[in-house]
Amino acid sequence: MKFGLLFELGGPPGSTREDVKKIYDDALDQITLADELGFDHMWAVEHHFSPPHSFSTAPEVFLTAAAVRTKRIRVGHGIVVCTPPVNHPAHIAERAAVLDIVSNGRLDVGTGRSNTWLELGGYAAEPHDTKQSWDEYVRALPKMWTDPSYSNPNGRFFKMPERAIVPQPLQDPHPPLWVAVTSPGTEFDAADRGLGVFGLSIGNYKAQEEKIKNYRRRIQNCEPIGPAVNEQVHVVNFMHCGLDETAAQRGRVMLDTFNHNTAHTVPVKEVYPSPLYQIGGFLPTLRQEALGPGDATGIPEGLAIGEPDRIIEVVKHWESIGVDGMNFVIQASEVLSHEEVMESLRNFATYVMPQFKTPEELAAPVATGMRKV
Repeated sequence: MKFGLLFELGGPPGSTREDVKKIYDDALDQITLADELGFDHMWAVEHHFSPPHSFSTAPEVFLTAAAVRTKRIRVGHGIVVCTPPVNHPAHIAERAAVLDIVSNGRLDVGTGRSNTWLELGGYAAEPHDTKQSWDEYVRALPKMWTDPSYSNPNGRFFKMPERAIVPQPLQDPHPPLWVAVTSPGTEFDAADRGLGVFGLSIGNYKAQEEKIKNYRRRIQNCEPIGPAVNEQVHVVNFMHCGLDETAAQRGRVMLDTFNHNTAHTVPVKEVYPSPLYQIGGFLPTLRQEALGPGDATGIPEGLAIGEPDRIIEVVKHWESIGVDGMNFVIQASEVLSHEEVMESLRNFATYVMPQFKTPEELAAPVATGMRKV
């Protein structure tokens, strides 16, 4: 089981310039500690026009800062918006390659198409086309990273004459590729292309187990879009670990704050009806799951919040249904103090992590999980 952190870099309403600076500084301190404690991944979202929920508008810059402060932990785009005019695939390939070099080969690249009207509408993107544009982008990226030159003269969503796209990434053949899985069926899109699952929907164990089984079965017969297959399944979760009942109370405050913030986002389907956006996806799913308590702590089923014994049980359950990694949201709009977050990370590393990793595994470089084809 691999453990990671997911950063939204959000703040309270009315956040000042100084507040945002502290949000970034605290997050970098948390990542530095996580690297020392043995966490495997850290991810930064890409969001635009979404204050105060997220100020993570240039994740490649933040990830570079994280990379130069750490030695072992893998740094990841969680996710890059693969939609014109938000990003051009050649620019994604170039930024990723440089970040892979700067991080000494520790980059992961998550891909997706965005789910909020604030972003897509702000860039005047066409929601009906986002799934097709994502497909064209992810098929181009491995070629851009591995071929001496690349051209796409007849592309639908971007056209390019032949150009050398440099530099190539340090990882051979390229960084692991993932896709954000929210809508039903996206796990099949991931499997068919040989991509890892970056699960953003926290449903009940049974629902997620069925998705994972379908993915595992289907990826065995995939037609990879590049020279390597990433067959890992990671899920997003919430984590706050403490040594008494106050941990559940603090974790619930974080969870409720996160859900309150996301309630003010505007899903695409509420503004621009499209068959490609039939459900709300990540954020509404989290809100729905957070409405009902899962046990006596008042924490919904499957969330890693509370005392170590409870969190260990939760992680073991996810592991038993085929999850390879868990990426934790550990803060929401700075509702927890920086010290509380740091203590939670230490508690998790002291009491939970040893149940799933040996000391040698904690010290070793983090494996990519990819296989060449």
